[in-house]
Amino acid sequence: MPMDVPGDAAEPQAPFDWTGAEARRRADAGLVRTLRPRPAEAEALDLAGNDYLGLTRHPDVTGAAAGAVRRWGAGATGSRLVTGSTELHATLERELAAFCGFEAALVFSSGYAANLAALTALTARGSLIVSDAGNHASIVDGCRLSRADTEVVPHADPDAVRKTLAAHPGRRALVVSDSVFSVDGDAAPLAALAAACRPHGAALVVDDAHGLGVLGAGGRGALHAAGLAGAPDVVATATLSKSLGSQGGAVLGPARVVDHLVNAARTFIFDTGLAPAAAGAALASLRLLRDRPELADRVRAVAAALHGRLTAAGLSAVRPDAAVVSVRAPSAAEAVRWAADCRAEGLAVGCFRPPSVPDGVSRLRLTARADLTEEQIAWAVATVVRTAPPAAADLG
Repeated sequence: MPMDVPGDAAEPQAPFDWTGAEARRRADAGLVRTLRPRPAEAEALDLAGNDYLGLTRHPDVTGAAAGAVRRWGAGATGSRLVTGSTELHATLERELAAFCGFEAALVFSSGYAANLAALTALTARGSLIVSDAGNHASIVDGCRLSRADTEVVPHADPDAVRKTLAAHPGRRALVVSDSVFSVDGDAAPLAALAAACRPHGAALVVDDAHGLGVLGAGGRGALHAAGLAGAPDVVATATLSKSLGSQGGAVLGPARVVDHLVNAARTFIFDTGLAPAAAGAALASLRLLRDRPELADRVRAVAAALHGRLTAAGLSAVRPDAAVVSVRAPSAAEAVRWAADCRAEGLAVGCFRPPSVPDGVSRLRLTARADLTEEQIAWAVATVVRTAPPAAADLG
C-alpha cells in the first residue's frame, strides 16, 4: 500500500519557479537580453547585422526569392531525402562548390545545423576533436554532441594544436576552428593549422561563416585565400545568411565526405530542407558576388576605415581581418548603455557580453557593409565616439 504523505509536508514548488531566480541573477549581472522586432523599413543605420555585402535587399536577390516561392512553393515540404530537395538546391550546391574551390557542397537549413552535421558525422566515440577556445557556440555544441573526446586549445595557437595531436598518436582526429572569429573579427592561422594537422593525419574543419564573401579572391573565402580550398583533408562549413544575405548553411569538401553526410548527418537526414525562397536568394547573391568581385574588397576597406577612425579617436578596437570591428567596453552594463545610446541616435550596433565573450570583456560589435557610403562611415564613427562611456578611452 502507498505510504501516507504527512499533513505538514512542504508544498511542491511550481516546476518553473527557478526561472525567477535566474532572471534576477541576469539582471544583477547586466546580462538581460531582449527581443526588439525591427520594422520592415530601417529606422537606423544597421551595423549590427551580418549583411556584409548589402545584398539582402538587392532586387535580384529578393526577386529570386519571390520567383522560387512561386515556382517551388513556400516550404521545402520535407527532409532533403524525402521531398525537400529541388533542382534549385542542386544548382546552389554545384555553383557554391565551384565558386569556393571545393569538389562538392551540401546545403542545410542553417549554418548551425551544418556545423553540427560536420562534427557529429565525421567523428565517433573514441575519436579526438581539437577545438579553438574562441570557436562559435555551434562548434561547441557540435563537439558536445559528437561523443568524441574534445580538447580545447588556446585561441589561434597552432603549436598547441600540434602538441595536443602529438599527445594522442594513432587516434582518428579532427581539428576545428572558425576562419574569422565572430567576437573580435580576427582570422585563424589556417595554413599553420593545416601544417599542424597533416603529420598526424588529422582532418581540418573550418567554419568560414565570416570569411565567405569577404576574404579570398573575389570573396571565395578564407580557405581559398590560404590555398586550402579543395584539399582532400579539409572541410569547410559556411552560412548563407551573412554575405549571401539569405538563410541556411552548407558543408563543402571532398565528394566522399558530402556523400557520407547525406547518409550519416542527423541534421541533414531528419531536418526539413532549406526553403526554396532562401535557396533562390542565396543563389542570386552568389552570382552577384561572382560577377562583382570588388564587393569583397569594398567591405574590407570599410572595416579598415571604421577601425582606423575609432582608434584615432582613442577607443580600443581590434584590427579587423574581415568585416567585424570589435570595440572594447568598460563593463557589461556600460556596453548595454552604449549600444542603447547608439540606437537612440539612429545607429544599430551589436553588444557582446558574457557568456558570448569567454574572456569576460564586453564589446560593441560593428559589422562593415560593402554598400556603406563615406558619409555613413563618418557619421557612424562620430556616433560611437560621441556616445562612448568616459572609461572607454582608458581601454585604448
